[in-house]
Amino acid sequence: MSTAHSKAAEKFLKNSQQAEWHNETLWMVRAKRDKLSKQVPEWEELRNNAEALKLYSSSHWVELLTEFEKNAIANGAVVHWAKDAQEYREIVYQLLSERNVKNFVKSKSMLSEECELDDYLIERGIDTVETDLGECILQLMKLPPSHIVLPAIHIKREQVGELFEEKLNTEKGNFDPTYLTHQARKYLRQIFLNADASMTGGNFAVASTGEVVVCTNEGNADMGTAATDFHIAAFGLDKIVPDRESLGVFTRLLARSATGQPITSYTAHYSKPKKNGEFHIIIVDNGRSEILGNEEHRKVLNCIRCGACMNTCPVYRRSGGYSYSYFIPGPIGINLGMAHAPNKHAGNLSACSLCLSCSMVCPAKVDLGEQIYKWRQKLDELGESNTTKKILSKGMKLVMDNPALFNAALWAAPMVNKMPRFMVYNKLNAWGEGRDLPQFASESFNSMWKRNKVQLNDNKKDNE
Repeated sequence: MSTAHSKAAEKFLKNSQQAEWHNETLWMVRAKRDKLSKQVPEWEELRNNAEALKLYSSSHWVELLTEFEKNAIANGAVVHWAKDAQEYREIVYQLLSERNVKNFVKSKSMLSEECELDDYLIERGIDTVETDLGECILQLMKLPPSHIVLPAIHIKREQVGELFEEKLNTEKGNFDPTYLTHQARKYLRQIFLNADASMTGGNFAVASTGEVVVCTNEGNADMGTAATDFHIAAFGLDKIVPDRESLGVFTRLLARSATGQPITSYTAHYSKPKKNGEFHIIIVDNGRSEILGNEEHRKVLNCIRCGACMNTCPVYRRSGGYSYSYFIPGPIGINLGMAHAPNKHAGNLSACSLCLSCSMVCPAKVDLGEQIYKWRQKLDELGESNTTKKILSKGMKLVMDNPALFNAALWAAPMVNKMPRFMVYNKLNAWGEGRDLPQFASESFNSMWKRNKVQLNDNKKDNE
């Protein structure tokens, strides 16, 4: 059974200052996105192209992935296929254990989060370190990411300073961001130098060239692959794009949508192993082919993981990433969670106001809000609908379908204004738990319209 998002959000909202800061910070990122997008005259054309390219790619997976594999092998890479998370983990572990890898460095990958790779490897004796700064902080705190692009956006610098004091023996009380960044760099540099193997995800996989493209702002992916001779890259089926021309559409959209910058600081193309080294590529399904078979929801595969929908979502900004049951929060996480395990994640569907802001900013035009609405219509058949809401909805339908009852309700509504508070605000009034009801007008719009219409007609007759 699912857990309601609203209940999970209560913990986050207890710290009102942090909640306000979280909201304002993410809205600032959304504003940067708007500013950058307006500087590109063909922005909407790019979005239309991205949508079409993604739909084409997902409907031609067999051809494009086969072409990718052929070209990747020709480049000198070794290609593996994983049907699910377990097979993905086993392939990675086998590759590392066969080479006696003890120190393993990774750059940020939502696929590895999805498949719970880190814990799997650590339990088997492989020291696995996340080298993205945000992910590194969260790994030291033993916390998952709360955002797909800004994983530690919910952590303030004072918390990072205290963490580094404990884990890295940094200066006590020094919370200066530059100082903390330098300390993290020193810590990670030694880890890079002692690493036996490295791993990256893949923002895009280019079928025509067999290369995996990784977009970062810190260069940690490049550091990992430069410091080691053994590189594993892994990506989901949905990351395939036809060619470099198509890739150009997505790279123009990705950073502008994600962080409000023209392009990421580093865009690395991995195609060949280093001299005397090895390059292994793992292509993962893990439920993606099932989503492709769902006509109503397959467009969620268009997602390029920019996080723009989270930055704009009024619910996510005010409730935090840990309020969602799926490992990816926000509008895209609601849809992906439902696509993978609807009964487990149905509680997230309440975390949407249906404002459709997410759909409006998505660079690949995923109909996120519309899909959430469709999922809500299926709650009853999933056995996840709220009994109280069902009763209220039936009652509202009865009133709305019956003009006499509707008008009687309008006439009686102002009486609520004078009722004792305990009669209005009780367990039957879920809305009133966190807010006051508006005052009902003494005269309904219906009666006002009829009265003014009569008066207007009388005035016309007098003028005749």
